[in-house]
Amino acid sequence: MNENRFSKVESFELDHTKVKAPFVRKCSVYNGEKGDKVTKFDIRFTQPNENEMQSEGIHTLEHLLATYLRELDDSFASKIIDISPMGCRTGFYMTIWGEWESGEIAERFTSALKLILTSEEIPAQNEIQCGNYRLHSLVLAKKYAKDVLDKGLSDKYMK
Repeated sequence: MNENRFSKVESFELDHTKVKAPFVRKCSVYNGEKGDKVTKFDIRFTQPNENEMQSEGIHTLEHLLATYLRELDDSFASKIIDISPMGCRTGFYMTIWGEWESGEIAERFTSALKLILTSEEIPAQNEIQCGNYRLHSLVLAKKYAKDVLDKGLSDKYMK
C-alpha cells in the first residue's frame, strides 16, 4: 500500500504513541481565499489505543459541549463552526473561525466540563432534534468530564 497517499490527512501524521491525554492540540490553521482563517483542534479526553469513551457518553458530551461552549460567551459562540466526536472515541475535533491557541480552547473546555458536572438534563434529547435520541448517558458524560478535570486539560500533549 502506498503510504504517501495518506500524508495529506493531518491526524495520520500524529504519532499517537507519543501523546499524553487529556490535551488540546492545535492541528492546523486553514486560510480561505478571502483571508478568513479557520483553526482545527484535537481535544483528546482519553489515551489513544488504551482507552475509549462509550458511544452513549460521547454522544451526550457532544450535546452538552455544543450547548455550554456556546453559552459561556456570546462572542465565542459565533466563532464555533463544529464540535464533533472522533471515530476512535478518544476525544473531539473542534473547528472555529479565526486563529486561536490551544490554551484559549483548553480554558473554555475546562469551564464547559465544570458545567457538565452540574447538568441534570441532556439538551435536544428528543426524536425531533437528535438522530439517535435514545443513545445517551448523562452518568457517563459526567464521568468523562470529571476524569478530564481531575487530570487537567493541558495544551502540552507530548509524553
